[in-house]
Amino acid sequence: MKQKKNIAGVVWDLAAPLCEEFGYILWDVEYVREGADMILRITIDTDAEGGITIDDCEKLHRAIDPILDEADPIEEAYMLAVSSPGVERTLTRPLHFRRMAGEDVNLRFYAAVDGSKSLRATLEGYDEERDEIVVSVNGEEKRFPAKAVAKCETVFDWQNI
Repeated sequence: MKQKKNIAGVVWDLAAPLCEEFGYILWDVEYVREGADMILRITIDTDAEGGITIDDCEKLHRAIDPILDEADPIEEAYMLAVSSPGVERTLTRPLHFRRMAGEDVNLRFYAAVDGSKSLRATLEGYDEERDEIVVSVNGEEKRFPAKAVAKCETVFDWQNI
């Protein structure tokens, strides 16, 4: 039986060349259970004006579907979903941190840091050499080991739309 933990990696390798061909950025691939269903979610982004559209998602869905059928990396029934990361996105990869530098983020820690398990800050980037998330709070740089951060997600100011 194929292992679930390898499915996302296999699908990533299948989707990456298509994304490059179409001018998309492969943001993430997840294979997760949602309720009774298994979902294979491919998330794409772009530098194009207007961002990812429903037409972009449909284009990649139609292109990747036969490739997935041919490669057959998933033995059980699943649903394929192609989407954009949205305006509030979870950051998990060095690419995410580089692309979202300058944005406001919420960090949630596994253990309290300076008496709090969360912090709102401006993302400065990611230090791959040290495996640290770099943020600034009131102009002061702070660094946190990636393994200490349970979740980092961008914050969109819905008040100023």
